[in-house]
Amino acid sequence: MFKGLIGKLTKSKNPESSRYRHDMARQICGHHIRYITEKRNGVDEVIGRDGSLNIKDDCLIVSTPSETVLRCPIDKMQAWELLSHDGVVITGPDTEHGGAERTIIVYYVYYR
Repeated sequence: MFKGLIGKLTKSKNPESSRYRHDMARQICGHHIRYITEKRNGVDEVIGRDGSLNIKDDCLIVSTPSETVLRCPIDKMQAWELLSHDGVVITGPDTEHGGAERTIIVYYVYYR
């Protein structure tokens, strides 16, 4: 109980800090994914359905059952939750696909 309370009180508020990025990765890790979109040629395209967000070897991994959509080092990623809290925007170099800078939007599965 106290660990969670102290963690919230001492949470980093600087989005450029390593601690903030690691806190954000831990916060979004474990969510189940409804779908993933990426803007291509000015249009949001669905690039994946189902899947999960995980952390492995200091990388955030966005994966579907058939492929890894994004693998990004946590220290180089930027992430922020949507105002509705039903998803997250992730920007960073995708080491899974040649290191290109990508921005994806991951929408969570909503459980009642």
